Amino acid sequence: MLRIEHLTKTYGNKKAVDDLSLSVHAGDLFGFIGHNGAGKTTAIRSAVGVLEFEHGNITVDGHSLQDEPLACKQVTAYLPDNPDLYEYLTGIQYLSFIADIFKVDKQERETRIADYAGRLELTASLGDLIGSYSHGMKQKLALISAFLHKPRLLVLDEPFVGLDPSAAFRLKEMMKEMCDEGGAIFFSTHVLDVAEKLCNRIGIIKNGKLIACGNTEDVRGDSSLEHAFLEVLDND
Repeated sequence: MLRIEHLTKTYGNKKAVDDLSLSVHAGDLFGFIGHNGAGKTTAIRSAVGVLEFEHGNITVDGHSLQDEPLACKQVTAYLPDNPDLYEYLTGIQYLSFIADIFKVDKQERETRIADYAGRLELTASLGDLIGSYSHGMKQKLALISAFLHKPRLLVLDEPFVGLDPSAAFRLKEMMKEMCDEGGAIFFSTHVLDVAEKLCNRIGIIKNGKLIACGNTEDVRGDSSLEHAFLEVLDND
């Protein structure tokens, strides 16, 4: 679903991402972890076409991001760590706008909005202006918009930040369901316990370089993911 080959992105004289290669397959729930400034967000933004990069190739569902950006974006949903929403729209107006962009028909959008908003406990607030939402409510609305067109690839940057425990649990359920249906998810997180329990594959990045990648059990070894993460960083 996502193939990144020899990705390099430079800011000035610093390589924020240095010769990064990884693959995310259908059914994968891929956790991308690393310290602040390690290059996670730069790699993610490059992978979804937000940032240009100097070297490398990226394909999404078999389409080249460089040559077929629209085809890639039609099957992708991207949620940044601090999503910007249109605060003078109501929640339902914003979701309808996103559904229009991805050409989701009226019956499908109504069914999906009712399902996701109900699960994330946002239904009663959909008629309110987004500007009146708390941070957690905005995060829930952004998540609904990401799932709304049933993307083949979902790319999330710190999706659990700002969510209450109930919403975090529901999001994990939604993520597992998407992967069970043949989709793929690539997401960054600082919460190593979540990554360990949720992900079937893990990648660890440090100073722009991928220093460990594989099945969660293999990356973790005989210890916890937290211990494995710290040990890999120290050894590197």
